[in-house]
Parts: sequence; structure tokens; C-alpha cells
Amino acid sequence: MIYILPLLSVLLGYFVALFIKTSTSIAFKLLLSFSGAYLLSVTVFNLLPEVYQSGLDNVGVFIMLGLLVQILLEFLSKGVEHGHFHFDPITSQFPLVLLISLCIHSFLEGFPLNSSNHLLLGVVIHKIPVAAILSAFLIHSRISWAKIFMFLIIFALMTPLGSFTQSHFESLALYSVYINAMVIGIFLHVSTTILFESSKNHKFNASKLGVIIFAILLAYFL
Repeated sequence: MIYILPLLSVLLGYFVALFIKTSTSIAFKLLLSFSGAYLLSVTVFNLLPEVYQSGLDNVGVFIMLGLLVQILLEFLSKGVEHGHFHFDPITSQFPLVLLISLCIHSFLEGFPLNSSNHLLLGVVIHKIPVAAILSAFLIHSRISWAKIFMFLIIFALMTPLGSFTQSHFESLALYSVYINAMVIGIFLHVSTTILFESSKNHKFNASKLGVIIFAILLAYFL
């Protein structure tokens, strides 16, 4: 499931983009809010206590490093990780910088998935709207279908590749806590940005608040 579910989430996001206008759909915005709240909750409930219980020094430093890494990646990706996309929709140029940025993000987020099924579910839920926004851009661009297919396949494979790397390279075990701490910083930045940017004028309405509360409770009781 660690390898299959992230792949399926990208495929599902692609089909969402075919039938839903991601820029205006209220249901899609609520899904985005749910994904941000759930990812944040799982990070705080599961991953954050785990890295601090390791007893290693400088965990907080690596959390902040991960946050800074994500800020840099979003400068390159134009914010697709949290639902805001600012690329030229009619471009015919292959977005290589975007692909590299998303691959680094996805590769890193795959590292801690071996330790928590809840976190796996959180990442999967998070990737669906991200893949939908990305797919909508690619579909409406002038990029060839072969390049679109290649882009989405590479993007879909990076999270499973991160999980595979973490579980099959013993030398990384010595640094797993620090890598997970960086991923926490990445998740904290992405999820909080989603929560505060996925509604008009940055205001919480009743539907969004209900979705966020439901996501938090679901993450807590699962």
C-alpha cells in the first residue's frame, strides 16, 4: 500500500481535473482544506512526537530547515503544493523546474511513510488535490500529451521511491530522525498555508470550519 496508494492518488487527481474546474469548485476547495487539516493533524499527533521521543539533539533545527526547504521549493513550483498555481496556462514549454521541485518534495515526503499508516493516508489525501491542480494546468497547456504523461508518471513515482529508499538503504537509518524532522517542517508549512489560503479573503466559513474540525477528529481517532 505504501507504493500503490500514492500512485493511485495522482491518478485520481488527474480524473478529478477532467471533471471538476479546480479554480472555482467549492467541493474541491473543501477537499483541499480537508487535506491540509488532516495532514497537519497527523503530523502533530504522530510524526512530531515520534521524532522528539528519539532523544536526539537538534531535531527542532531540522524541522525549521524543512520549512525553509519547502519555502524554496514553492518559489520554484509557484505554490502548487498548497493549491495556488501561477504558471502561464497557455505555455508550450515543458515545466522542468516545476517537475524538479515537485519531485524533491514528493521524494522527501515518502521517507516517513513506512512508520505510520495514518501518515500514509494523510499524504495520499494531500496528493489528490495537488495532482488535480497540476493536471488541470498540464491539460490546458500546449504541452504534448506524451510529455504530460511523462510528467505525471515521474511525479507519481517519487513518493514511493522515497519510501523505497528509506527502507532499503541501511546507511540512511542513522539519519532517518533528522530526515523525518525536515519532512515535518515541510508538512507544517504546506498544511498551514492550505488552511489559510484556500478560502476567499482568507476567511473561514461554516463549511470550511466543519471540514477542518472533521479532519482533525478523524486523524485523532483513527
